[in-house]
Amino acid sequence: MSVSPNRRTVLRSAAVAAAALPLVGNLATGSAYASAPAHGNSGGGNGGAGGLGANVLVFDPSMGDAAIQAQVDAVFNTQQSNQFGTERYALAFKPGTYNVDVNVGFYTHVLGLGDSPDDVVINGHVTVDAQWLQGNGTQNFWRAAENLCIVPPDGLERWAVAQAGPMRRTHVKGDMTLWPSPPGNRWSSGGFLADSVVDGQVDSGSQQQWLSRNDTFGSWVGSNWNMVFVGTPGAPAQHFPNPAWTVVDKTPTVREKPFLTLARDGSYRVFVPALRRNSAGTTWANGRAAGESIPLSRFHVAHPGDSASTINLALERGQHVLFTPGVYALSSALRVNRPNTVLLGIGLATLQATHGNSLIEVADVGGVTVAGVLLEAASANSPVLLRVGHGRSWTRHSDNPTVLFDVYARIGGALPGGATVSIQLDSNDVVCDNLWLWRADHGNDGSVGWSVNPADTGFLVNGDRVTAYGLAVEHYQKYEVLWNGNHGRTYFFQNEHPYDVPTQSAWVHGSTNGYASYKVADHVTDHHAWGLGSYCFFDLSANIYTDRAYEVPDTPGVVFTDLMTVCLNGPGGGGILHCINNTGDPVENGFGTFNMTSYSNGVGTL
Repeated sequence: MSVSPNRRTVLRSAAVAAAALPLVGNLATGSAYASAPAHGNSGGGNGGAGGLGANVLVFDPSMGDAAIQAQVDAVFNTQQSNQFGTERYALAFKPGTYNVDVNVGFYTHVLGLGDSPDDVVINGHVTVDAQWLQGNGTQNFWRAAENLCIVPPDGLERWAVAQAGPMRRTHVKGDMTLWPSPPGNRWSSGGFLADSVVDGQVDSGSQQQWLSRNDTFGSWVGSNWNMVFVGTPGAPAQHFPNPAWTVVDKTPTVREKPFLTLARDGSYRVFVPALRRNSAGTTWANGRAAGESIPLSRFHVAHPGDSASTINLALERGQHVLFTPGVYALSSALRVNRPNTVLLGIGLATLQATHGNSLIEVADVGGVTVAGVLLEAASANSPVLLRVGHGRSWTRHSDNPTVLFDVYARIGGALPGGATVSIQLDSNDVVCDNLWLWRADHGNDGSVGWSVNPADTGFLVNGDRVTAYGLAVEHYQKYEVLWNGNHGRTYFFQNEHPYDVPTQSAWVHGSTNGYASYKVADHVTDHHAWGLGSYCFFDLSANIYTDRAYEVPDTPGVVFTDLMTVCLNGPGGGGILHCINNTGDPVENGFGTFNMTSYSNGVGTL
């Protein structure tokens, strides 16, 4: 298996020339790696930890730190550079104290099983670095850590991630840095931290964009293109663009992501945190979080090989679904018709659309959770990968919204495929918390190309009052975000235009060059967005332009705050002619940035 030329490395770190490393294993057969770890753990049960499968490694302090360290290291050695492989792992720690260092590679989910983050103490590091790519962290995707207390012996926790690398519900007893080691010309981009406390200082370093939501910091230092803080005590004061700190004091409406816990009787449960409004700080710092604890006996515990019909039968019976680590080939959609249903993935569970089908169809009901899943087009012409609702609705769900947590879409990269829309929201009041929707710009040979992995739009919103915290949408071929609903809110947006536009004539509509990355429909009267970045890097030397990065109706109720554009082309490569509508200077033909503090009703403020 080989990997096509690594465009993202060129884009994100112009001074770092790094080729993609060869991958290990056999993607076609999904065979195990020679270095795959043993799975002798204390979880018990047939097929791995308590029935959770062989790729869920459950650790107990009684196992001994050396034995635990050996298994953790074996997983990392397998997954460190395994960007498009098929192995998936969850490393689950029972309540207690551990003296181990956990390096977190691709498709690895590190989770504590306590009720509080402080129930699982790691006297060591839980690290994402970028030595596998010569210090460039802009491809550190598809990994996670949550529900842990991290006590780094040297006082410094490192979490140098790109998109799809969230950290949630953690307590860092020390400082934290968000860029690779050693400091210098090394990059990371697009991270997400929620419901977490960092006792010391957070240093963003070279991290290009970042969202902190409902965290608490001792202090913060650093900025690059845009650092966004929502409901985060200890955040710096609002300032844009130098330094680029976008600060919103309160989080208007959010639930936190459900998580797996271990009860005193040894049974597993899933805790679903309660809805909060106008909040700041974490759910847990002042005691047990509010919410509902659901026994795992009320879940269908899915394993790779389960068919859509098997999972749908469980949903029809009123069960929730826990997806254990692995790749699920689905020839038809999973259908969620009951309110308050939980679909929770651990270990970066990956759902593949194998017959031009959608993957998840949620009815127009309230309180549904979809969390921790990677949605992949594994065939041509899926119309949509995930849809909430079906057609325009007037039903309100503001008291019990459906929420998407850590939901990722991938078109190309691992294998060729196409999908017209990745996520479509027809229901009202949906909340999205950390989405990365990616039409691949690099990957395995034969998986990437203008007609190889076609995709029109990543995020299509038809419902009203939809809120997105942490929205990254990249490389789609038409409007990457198309927002038709009213009263939408976005807190943090990261985007890259498609790299691989072959000719300007292939990327026009009417008399307009290219497509805006974020389009608010002309009929919308109310829409607010904070902390936006849109980049271009057209890599075929075809002199490609897009007329604007953002396109909105000029009306007083549509307000964009702290927005910017970046050009990373070489000379003669094209660029972005306007930041928003027909306002804002071009960024073109070489590196350049443009910043705007606000735009509304046809007026932009620099």
